[in-house]
Amino acid sequence: MKISKAKLSRRHFLLGIGAGTAASAAGLLATNKNVGESRQGKSPDSKKGYQVTEHVRNYYRTAKI
Repeated sequence: MKISKAKLSRRHFLLGIGAGTAASAAGLLATNKNVGESRQGKSPDSKKGYQVTEHVRNYYRTAKI
């Protein structure tokens, strides 16, 4: 069975894309993990997520129909 150079080349190309994608994802995960740790160290008292503040209550009060 003879494998043409075009098919072999295409296989190497697709393997390279897969390996590059995996390496990029690993790099992004590593940098995001470090960024999250440094943010937590700076201000542990800060709350994350949705918070109902006076500004938000004022918006809801004025947006009622």
